[in-house]
Amino acid sequence: MTTKIRMGVVGCGSIARHRHLLEYASDEAVEITAVCDIVEERVNETASLYGAAAYTNYEDLIASGKVYAVSVCTPNYLHAPVSIAALKAGLHVLCEKPMATSREDAEAMIAAAKESGKKLMIAHNQRFTSAHQKARKIIASGEMGKIYSFRTAFGHPGPEAWSIDGKDSWFFRKEEAFIGAMGDLGVHKTDLMRFLLGEEFTEVGAFVETSAKTFGDVDDNAVCILKTASGILGTLTASWSYTGKEDNSTIIYCENGIIRLEDDPQYSLIIQYSNKETAKFELGQIQSNEEGGQVSSGVMKYFINCIQEDQEPLVTGEEGMKSLEVILAALESGKTKKIVAINQGVTA
Repeated sequence: MTTKIRMGVVGCGSIARHRHLLEYASDEAVEITAVCDIVEERVNETASLYGAAAYTNYEDLIASGKVYAVSVCTPNYLHAPVSIAALKAGLHVLCEKPMATSREDAEAMIAAAKESGKKLMIAHNQRFTSAHQKARKIIASGEMGKIYSFRTAFGHPGPEAWSIDGKDSWFFRKEEAFIGAMGDLGVHKTDLMRFLLGEEFTEVGAFVETSAKTFGDVDDNAVCILKTASGILGTLTASWSYTGKEDNSTIIYCENGIIRLEDDPQYSLIIQYSNKETAKFELGQIQSNEEGGQVSSGVMKYFINCIQEDQEPLVTGEEGMKSLEVILAALESGKTKKIVAINQGVTA
């Protein structure tokens, strides 16, 4: 495809401004032709910056004929409606995570993609980090032997410092966000661990609480215990209450050693072998809201390449739904105080 791909971005908040729009603008294969936001001043400012058409209604953008594909950067409750409308109109879709607020909506998105024959990709950027990709290859090779357990965490002070609307952000309103730290951060880690381990989670026990962001009505702290089909056990922590430095680390305990990911300020991947040898890899730091993080996520470039080469994305709608299901089961566990079987939605 020699002509530029005409991109539309629905939602002009921080994730669009600092990730999607910047990365599309730096790609010579892309032209940002339309942007949409319900806040007129915000969308007009964004449209002026990128020389794009401005819309305050996503349906108008989709019907405009100005775009070939869209990024969905809206509050969580709109991910499914916007994505489905775009797919049904024959547009390729890159949707922010979590892909939806229910399994039913996720399934409807997947069905719309199949019916339209267009790409549906979910923006789980942790799969694209160099250290994570290398770790996946090492684990898949069998070099580390049997995987016993893991611990993974994603925590920072909260979205109010980064969101364009601060404490008034939709992130803290359940009717728009549906889920708090678990949807914002926890779903990243469920997707990452599925990717790294090459297995599905089958059971989860979780504590999901609101303790730090009392001005909102969504969870801000969660700790989960997860089990895979083969019996790998691990903990997942998602928090908006880390008042110091952001933590985005993962440690995997294996038969032949320990894999440390994003756990060191210099080396993004460290392997401590059981024979006392250590391998350290400088592969660049993970993308972060803090200074010093990876500049580009690689997600948008990859999405564009999938369109150009007519390839199935690494993070399809089906993959996004599997990661979402872990979060939905964790929510159920937190509510019922019971171990929940993932995918079945029943207590185990």
